[in-house]
Amino acid sequence: MVNINVTVDPEHLSAIGDVADALRARGMQVEQVLQSGFITGSVPNDSRPALESVDGVQSVDEDLGYRLPPPEEDIQ
Repeated sequence: MVNINVTVDPEHLSAIGDVADALRARGMQVEQVLQSGFITGSVPNDSRPALESVDGVQSVDEDLGYRLPPPEEDIQ
């Protein structure tokens, strides 16, 4: 599973719930639907192209997490 962020195009913001439902139907586990136009969740990596074809989806991007080094590391 890959964590992803879906950006909804401005024309579909009023129907963001419908976009989220369509993403779920294509295998996305939706975690959050943000009224600002973002939907977060996870999906098998091979399912990303199916999500990009959903009406109202502007982009599908992998959530690139980051970690801070431990406090005892030299660089802070």
